[in-house]
Amino acid sequence: QEQLTESGGGLVQAGESLILSCVVSGFIEDYYAIGWFRQAPGKEREPISCINYSDGETSYDGSVKGRFTISRDNSKSTVYLQMNGLKPEDTAVYYCATTYGTTYYSPCAPVGDNWGQGTQVTVSS
Repeated sequence: QEQLTESGGGLVQAGESLILSCVVSGFIEDYYAIGWFRQAPGKEREPISCINYSDGETSYDGSVKGRFTISRDNSKSTVYLQMNGLKPEDTAVYYCATTYGTTYYSPCAPVGDNWGQGTQVTVSS
């Protein structure tokens, strides 16, 4: 089973930027994707962005589109989430996970229930 390790979170002010990293170890089928999810206090975990491992196709939730950019470096087995223009409502624990894909038929949804420890992002106003 693959392991995913998130890092890069922190405390920032509104409008600032952070970049999160997700290091993937173990074997993942190349028809899968990697996605970033977040869970705010008292709320359910939600998908925010996914990227296909094979062709780099991406998807974004509307709440982050235009502010966040997902990318991958397959040579480093790492997926990044560049977060610009952070808002207090972006405050959450951010997780990465293996996902089915980036489209309606292969959605940005987790494959199984394999989660890392997450990384806390706190945005002050």
